[in-house]
Amino acid sequence: MPARTKARKRALDVLFEADLRAADPLEILADHTARADTPVPEYAVRLVEGVAAHRAEIDRIIEQFAVGWTLQRMPTVDRNILRLAIYELLWVTEVPDAVVLAEAVKLAQDLSTAESAPFVNGVLAAVRANQATVTASPPPGEPPD
Repeated sequence: MPARTKARKRALDVLFEADLRAADPLEILADHTARADTPVPEYAVRLVEGVAAHRAEIDRIIEQFAVGWTLQRMPTVDRNILRLAIYELLWVTEVPDAVVLAEAVKLAQDLSTAESAPFVNGVLAAVRANQATVTASPPPGEPPD
């Protein structure tokens, strides 16, 4: 399994746990880092930190494009797959959009319901198609364009 694929899965584990516990993802990340038998990949840390930093904005985007669904109504894993993938689509420029979508759909296929993969694909495809109109704030520490 490629390194970034593993990192996405680790990041999803952290985000999922934080969501279930209604906890700060950064605290869960710190806990995972402290007790991990294997180090938490740097890319997983980047993803969790990015989602945490932009969560309100990401959730607004999900609600905009997940027609007929509220965040609370979505399966927890789907909600966090979407958070992770939207962060990558909008703030991680070195990963091709097609890779982000494929990885998110694969996570949904492996970890969620039969309906989840098409749902995740549809939401992410809509976000991708509307990237020019979706406002993404700059990463922390970077000035706006």
